[in-house]
Amino acid sequence: MKRIFVVLAGLCLLIQSPAIADEGMWLPSLIHKLNIGEMQEMGMELSAEEIYSINNSSLKDAIVALDRGSCTGELISSEGLILTNHHCGFDEIQTHSSVDHDYLQDGFWAKTKAEELPNPGKTVSFLVRVEDVTDQVTADVTEEMSFAERNGAIQRKSFEIQKEATEDTHYDARVQSLFEGNRYYLFVYETFRDVRLVGAPPKSIGKFGGDTDNWMWPRHTGDFALFRVYCGPDGKPANYSEDNIPFQPRHHLPISLKGYEKGDFAMVMGYPGSTNRYKSSFGINYTMTETNEARINARAKKLEILKLYMGSSQKARIQYASKHARSSNYYKYSIGQNKGLNALQVIEKKKNIEEEFTNWVNASEERQAKYGQALELIESAYENTNDESAYEYLVETMVRGPEVFYFSYGAKGLYEALKQGNQERIASNAEQLRAELDEYFKDYNAGTDAKVAAALMEVYHENVIPGYYPSFFKEVKNKYKGDFNAYAEKMFEKTVFADKATLEDFLNNPKLKTLEKDQAFQSALAVFDLMSVLGSKMSETKADLLTGRRLFVAGIMEMYKDKTFYPDANSTMRLTYGTVGDYIPRDGVHYSHFTTLKGYIEKEVPGDDEFDVPAKLKELYFAKDYGQYADKDGTLHTCFTTNNDITGGNSGSPVINGNGELIGVAFDGNWEAMSGDIAFEPELQKCINVDIRFVLWTIDKFAGATNLINEMTIVK
Repeated sequence: MKRIFVVLAGLCLLIQSPAIADEGMWLPSLIHKLNIGEMQEMGMELSAEEIYSINNSSLKDAIVALDRGSCTGELISSEGLILTNHHCGFDEIQTHSSVDHDYLQDGFWAKTKAEELPNPGKTVSFLVRVEDVTDQVTADVTEEMSFAERNGAIQRKSFEIQKEATEDTHYDARVQSLFEGNRYYLFVYETFRDVRLVGAPPKSIGKFGGDTDNWMWPRHTGDFALFRVYCGPDGKPANYSEDNIPFQPRHHLPISLKGYEKGDFAMVMGYPGSTNRYKSSFGINYTMTETNEARINARAKKLEILKLYMGSSQKARIQYASKHARSSNYYKYSIGQNKGLNALQVIEKKKNIEEEFTNWVNASEERQAKYGQALELIESAYENTNDESAYEYLVETMVRGPEVFYFSYGAKGLYEALKQGNQERIASNAEQLRAELDEYFKDYNAGTDAKVAAALMEVYHENVIPGYYPSFFKEVKNKYKGDFNAYAEKMFEKTVFADKATLEDFLNNPKLKTLEKDQAFQSALAVFDLMSVLGSKMSETKADLLTGRRLFVAGIMEMYKDKTFYPDANSTMRLTYGTVGDYIPRDGVHYSHFTTLKGYIEKEVPGDDEFDVPAKLKELYFAKDYGQYADKDGTLHTCFTTNNDITGGNSGSPVINGNGELIGVAFDGNWEAMSGDIAFEPELQKCINVDIRFVLWTIDKFAGATNLINEMTIVK
């Protein structure tokens, strides 16, 4: 597989200079060797053992991965109360919302544990331990092995290690590659399956500023939500049951009301998803011109259509709120990333590093023999990107675009069973589809999906060469004279997959002929057949590409043997440390390191979807009713910035002061540093956080949920 199935982390590993404390996503299990001295010099009062310990309670025991790493949360009470971001709980809030109980619009607060709402499928995972297993994993690897042989040996050993680590336990484990296949670590987790929604502010606080303020500073967004993790009476993970009890964690974070000053130590622990800081110049060019462009072109059309429908009614807004939010986030991110990479001249900087590496390799015959092909193998993967370009657009326009293709493709098993005449399989597949209908059609509008389908098929047609068109494009050209709107209209008119009652009737008596004539289903088959073909073509350079990456990283580590390295993020727990601070984004502009509640009043646009301000908030503001949550300057701080190194997956991560106390919740990065996943910019990169005092003020003063405040350990 080339660049799509295998994420390039490309050019080199992160080289961490002791002088730059804000860059680095460190494994907590290694800070006793690499970082603790510098952290303590900067203001950390805890020991390495108090941050990460296997045998004793430590900070790591209060940090959880939500849904195996999509977001981060932290335990803030001895009764399993979890704090995370509003956007991390957005799907659950939307799922529980209805016209009669609009929790997105009005917020939700459980005043008793009996009122907390279950969320089937949602999980939280605690890290039990981390272990370097490189020697065991590579024990059978030799230099003479082919890529396939090497990969097979590594997989076999990894499975053995995982099995041994979890035998006779309820834990799960993963052996994960770090440093591009040069090191391997075992991560052992305890995962809980009963996670209930406890509280969320209204969207006018939790998503204040909407898409306009997303990735921007200054911010005034109360981006937080509360969940609770439950366990069986024995304290172990269990499926939802009324008999379950709140989980008692080994550690929960005390909450500081003391605030912060510019320059104060700040640490973030969480589960960053992925970074590609060391992509080659070739890889970065591909990201900008192919991946990001496909995302921008497709999602601009999709978001316009969704927004129009959402404005038609309260029901429509609730239905598509989560879908719109998911799509818009990385639409804007891709625009910002391209802008940042150009502004920072990242490709040119990468070329300079590549030249330095090449000169170092060529200075020694031994190094030439060992690393001489590394960059050549990486570069060759980018010689012809037609396959990848088509794949990028196919995913954005027809896999993640209209819902009808992905949903109807779920009937392929039924289709095959009907062709075989296998009655048992027919019944089983029909029942499986039937079980999905309520959830799918609850938040679905066929007319909107038809418009999305037509617009995005047109985007694909305009941006991909004809040799990569799905087979049904011929019908669009010949029968519909190239009119994708007409094709989509007919497709939705005839398909059984656009209406719940029609689909139920079909599933009660499924016929092969129906699926053979169903335009949406047959189009979906063509889309996923093409996806498979492109995947096969892209797999041709997988061995060379991964070998090149591994050798290049090994060479960089040898080239800079006196430096300290950290691996790219890969949804495993990481720690990053830095300081609270302001920044200067451009000439003549100086941003303060914090915002206050006054910003809500200044930004207010009454009735606006993004900048409406709740009446209760305004009442409290004008009365200056901040209670114990006011800063010493008399204002209520809403958000603040630090230079912690974060990325997607860190959403909801705790911001912790030098005493191990919670001072904020990370929720965003700044627009000027959208290049950060590829190139960290120490002068510009900022982590945007909700002030914990604003969180507590909203819970206490705004919502009156003092029952939740009473659970917490408050430090004044």
